[in-house]
Amino acid sequence: MLSIVTPAYNEAASLPALYARLTAALAGLEWEWIVVDDHSADDTFSRIQAIARNDSKVHGYRLARNCGSHAAIACGLDHARGNAAAVMAADLQDPPEMLPDLLARWKDGAQVVWAARQRAPKTSRVYYLLMRRVPGLDTMPPAGVGLFLIDRAVIEAFRQFREQHTSILALIAWMGFRQATVAGRQEARQHGHSGWTLRKKVALLVDSVTAFTYTPIRLMTYLGFATALLGFLYAGFVIIHAIRGAPMAGWASLMVVVLVIGGIQMLMMVVLGEYLWRALDESRRRPRYLIEDTTERGNTD
Repeated sequence: MLSIVTPAYNEAASLPALYARLTAALAGLEWEWIVVDDHSADDTFSRIQAIARNDSKVHGYRLARNCGSHAAIACGLDHARGNAAAVMAADLQDPPEMLPDLLARWKDGAQVVWAARQRAPKTSRVYYLLMRRVPGLDTMPPAGVGLFLIDRAVIEAFRQFREQHTSILALIAWMGFRQATVAGRQEARQHGHSGWTLRKKVALLVDSVTAFTYTPIRLMTYLGFATALLGFLYAGFVIIHAIRGAPMAGWASLMVVVLVIGGIQMLMMVVLGEYLWRALDESRRRPRYLIEDTTERGNTD
């Protein structure tokens, strides 16, 4: 059985069309559709309930607060029962008709199958470039992913990770397993607008970098050493001039040095603070998500 996991935030208008296309694309296969409403402000969950009443393959969950798409995906994977699970957004930008291609690669032995996008906004390309270069996650497609499929073994391995601040795409790429890529295609959004703001993109980038590499801290070490070395050299230069009877003057140059060093120190404190905050947040062991309602009768997991 194939599980389709769909995070949805204010996607009431898109869900009926997505359900119809999934039904056509997966005709003849055993599948289930798990839709996680990320505490939408519209009637997304009502649409999920209406579809679930007419089709027992559809299961809906509504989160108690807006936790982000990655937490919603984690909720869906926690409840997936299939031999494999495909994760796809509700906006129909990644057509469900690509699912048979991913299934074919999975049946050939791949445990992770990425539907690689052929084009992406510049911000997304920068994100994936950094993730491929800094943490070394070179299995992630350069232009990004909107649809991917993972094997049951990968799902069970993923459930062992309870991190709060991480990118699920980066985590799955980091986990390894046998990975393959198929050429994806992207369609225009048909309804609504994306809730993926610049602020969320920056937060995801910081979460991803701090979760998979200590390179920023290592760079701080190098920068601190270089700054200290330059400071000692400059101090020696000043002392030599003073011994020769020509003390250096220049309030402006002194202030420039102080401000530059102070700025470097503040930047280092910001980087350390990001790591420290995430360590503190993980130590609280709060749940990644809370379920407010579900289409499963009598099920309050």
